Amino acid sequence: MSSATEPIGVPPGDEPDIHSTAGKLADLYRRNDEAVHASSARAVEKQHAKGKQTARERIDMLMDPGSFIELDELARHRSTAFGQQRNRPYGDGVVTGYGSVDGRPVCVFSQDVTIFGGSLGEVYGEKIVKVMDLAIKTGCPIVGINEGGGARIQEGVVSLGLYGQIFLRNTHASGVIPQISLIMGPCAGGHVYSPALTDFTVMVDQTSNMFITGPDVIKTVTGEEVGFEDLGGGRTHNTKSGNAHYLGADDDDAISYVKELLSFLPSNNLSEPPRFEGPDLTESAVADTISDADRELDTLIPDSANQPYDMHEVITRIVDDSEFLEVHELFAPNILVGFGRVEGRAVGIVANQPTQLAGCLDIDAAEKAARFVRTCDAFNVPVLTFVDVPGFLPGTDQEWNGIIRRGAKLIYAYAEATVPKVTVITRKAYGGAYDVMGSKHLGADMNLAWPSAQIAVMGASGAANILYRKELADAEKRGDDVEALRAQRQQEYEDTLANPYVAAERGYVDSVIPPSYTRSYVARSLRMLADKRETLPPKKHGNIPL
Repeated sequence: MSSATEPIGVPPGDEPDIHSTAGKLADLYRRNDEAVHASSARAVEKQHAKGKQTARERIDMLMDPGSFIELDELARHRSTAFGQQRNRPYGDGVVTGYGSVDGRPVCVFSQDVTIFGGSLGEVYGEKIVKVMDLAIKTGCPIVGINEGGGARIQEGVVSLGLYGQIFLRNTHASGVIPQISLIMGPCAGGHVYSPALTDFTVMVDQTSNMFITGPDVIKTVTGEEVGFEDLGGGRTHNTKSGNAHYLGADDDDAISYVKELLSFLPSNNLSEPPRFEGPDLTESAVADTISDADRELDTLIPDSANQPYDMHEVITRIVDDSEFLEVHELFAPNILVGFGRVEGRAVGIVANQPTQLAGCLDIDAAEKAARFVRTCDAFNVPVLTFVDVPGFLPGTDQEWNGIIRRGAKLIYAYAEATVPKVTVITRKAYGGAYDVMGSKHLGADMNLAWPSAQIAVMGASGAANILYRKELADAEKRGDDVEALRAQRQQEYEDTLANPYVAAERGYVDSVIPPSYTRSYVARSLRMLADKRETLPPKKHGNIPL
């Protein structure tokens, strides 16, 4: 098997007659070597000087050693415009093929910015289309390593046509096979839309960027002055636009993240995610499996409803080995999404984060969580939701930018999902946000609540001000202690409505449990739901509120 950086073989001894069998074999070796070393030594040095790897080195970092089989190594462009026939490097600027990651089949393409600046031409595009078709037909993930400068101007509209063919396959593969994009350098113009159509996009800090139009065009058209990093750098897309799901410190860190991400995903939508060894939390051993870390959950929730706590502390105590692979970590931090395992099985986690905006849902958080829930549903990954949400973030900015429509995406995602859904309410679950966050009413299978849960239309403070407005106003006129009366009425409201027991009486909550027993209850729920079968009404597709 060939590797990403070595030719198939080396010519044996002196050059034989080109017309002999030995000569033809030597010619093959020469062509293979020329393809592998299509980039000049100077171009490779320049790439390394920027802290970046070459296209083939990146494939070597991703794939299991010796597993990569290259396709279309000897493909060359056929353009004659602008003297292009005088420069026809093998490979045409992209390396494509298949191999394995952790022993599982994966297809890959890696764009080579050292050849034609990584610009996409006809043959370049045909190679990517071909390997994408292979991935779809065989049902294996595809990883695209992107670094290119848009369409190849010399080849005209044919470049645009191949972009369209790639986008078509991204769309057809969506929800069928996992598609992961690595942005490992400049990615401009048409190059950016294929990553935007994939499931996960990973960027590298300080060395990668994405934009439709560059700083020069923006300055000409709008007068704005902006640098590459501020316009479309990895940190910008991870924190502001939400276009990227992880920010790698360097090429190696980015590729390591992708490999870990693949370990949580099935090869395709007809498969189950990989199963690993995990703790056996059987019902008969519940008492024995309560650890010190589990017991710490009993004291995690502050007595004051206004005091925050880190939801990471809950998640890491529930998942196996405290391992939580966060997705979109730097974007909309008021909600957490990512992958973990329970009893060795992959699970997708969605959780409000009380340390950020008190855990309120806003536009970015709703869209972030909705996309993640739909990704999990597409690839048979159960969804585990932790709820501590005081409501939707108020403000004209949210209303005018479409919180109604965009918040509805999260409702749609939960209601549409047919994978096992388990929800744990740790503290606040107020108003419409209670419904949105994986409630029983949107089809959750198992809903658990801690004794600290407050399930109500609104918080006690707001409710008391509305319910007892006249009484409080009269007390103020009389000169009574209004704050003491307000506190009394708030406590009465909490005792009457802001608790998990009213919901439990109606079956909206299946069990109210001690926090320390959460891990066992979640594990047993997921085990019970492992063979869940649910179908939606027949239709071409739904109309999610985009």
